[in-house]
Amino acid sequence: MTHAWRFVLVAACLVSACARPTPEQQIVNDAAAALGGRDRILAVKTLVVEGDGANGNLGQDLTPERTAQAFVVSGFKRVVDLSGRRMRTEQTRTPNFTYFQGQAPQRQVFGLDGDVAYTIAPNGTGSRAADAVAKDRRAEFHHHPLVLVRAALDPKATLANPRTTDTQRVVDVTTAAGQTFTLAIDTGTRLPTRIVSMTDNLNLGDVAMETAFADYQDVSGLKLPARLTTTIDRVMATDLHLTSQAVDGDAGDLAAPAAAAAAAAISAPPPATVTVQELAKGVWFLAGQSHHSVLLEFADHLTLVEAPQNDTRTLAVIAKARELVPGKPLTTVIVTHHHFDHSGGVRAAVSEGLTVIAHKSSAPFYSSAITRAHTIVPDALSRTPKPLTMQAVDDSLELKDAAMTVDVYHVEGSEHADTMLIAYLPKDRILIEADLFSPGAAVNAFAANLVDNITRRKLKIDRIVPIHGTVAPFADLLKTAAAQ
Repeated sequence: MTHAWRFVLVAACLVSACARPTPEQQIVNDAAAALGGRDRILAVKTLVVEGDGANGNLGQDLTPERTAQAFVVSGFKRVVDLSGRRMRTEQTRTPNFTYFQGQAPQRQVFGLDGDVAYTIAPNGTGSRAADAVAKDRRAEFHHHPLVLVRAALDPKATLANPRTTDTQRVVDVTTAAGQTFTLAIDTGTRLPTRIVSMTDNLNLGDVAMETAFADYQDVSGLKLPARLTTTIDRVMATDLHLTSQAVDGDAGDLAAPAAAAAAAAISAPPPATVTVQELAKGVWFLAGQSHHSVLLEFADHLTLVEAPQNDTRTLAVIAKARELVPGKPLTTVIVTHHHFDHSGGVRAAVSEGLTVIAHKSSAPFYSSAITRAHTIVPDALSRTPKPLTMQAVDDSLELKDAAMTVDVYHVEGSEHADTMLIAYLPKDRILIEADLFSPGAAVNAFAANLVDNITRRKLKIDRIVPIHGTVAPFADLLKTAAAQ
């Protein structure tokens, strides 16, 4: 071999080595080939899928651990515009459990148009969703193998951390827009098995959103999954069984409604409005929005009933309590039940040094909630860490001194939450409760159970103080329960 030919051969080998994909690129290339090929994937403009399935009920189930409650999903349709970053979902969901809003089917329409997430009400009115919702929907947009692999093929995407776990090969993908996902493919078929991304949950903090894929089908020269199961923190959020899949079909108009597109971005919860109604000596109803609290004044301290929704609401209620009675420390908060909208402010309450009074079966839930990482969206407790101090209630607990008596009772047989507590003020014949009776609501599915508990406890009540709704006479509860 001449020197010239030897040089050409070495140069060819070097070029070949340089062209060889990196391990992380190889995973994406293999996934693309298994799905139908790079060129076919990049040529796709729209994806339309239809089917049925289920939605989970994260944070609202009967117990903190139980995940049996679900909404049956029918008429599911999702349209995705891959290049335009648009997506619209339509579905009807029907609860398979006793729901405090009733069990009638609920039609839902919601979508994403670039950076704008929106919801369309049954009357056709469109509204803009919060930025946090838009962020999650942009992640959901990519939780499909066709969409994420297409994004991973973009030269501006960053691939990293290739690894093998059990029967899967895994790579981290940061899209050109800066979103990071984990893609796993089967070592045999090379088809994507799951996509994972991290998000923030108000109660749970940093959580993994994972979508698993199964039942791949041939669709217009592509392999696409007919079953997609999404979990949040390992709890089922969506389980879809697709009966129809179409590539490059008519996507229709996916633009956000004009009202939603023109609305200002919602980067934070609105400021809390806290109104004050004195119900009796040492008893104040702190209302003003959808979730209320009650302040109770003891001889040497204050107790709050309910730390609802989020940091914004709960911190505002705590500030109002201290303003009303500046000479006494606020030391405790009674949490009616574990549901996320009623316990969303517990971490804020702990950051303010309050002891949590809750049902004993929810103790592991609160212990976990207080120790969870909140790095994606830091909250009050992550900024001011404090340990959880908890007083557990079994069947009942009496809080009493010379100025105030409060009897805290567990609600037996509740189909809404088996951690449910009510607070009874015997001197003023007041009952404080959440979700069991909301005066003025169209549906009060749990009113009869509340009456049963009141009767069994032989409580003498004049007024119901609800966490939802306005203060009402006890006769209203009896009338509602009788109508059931």
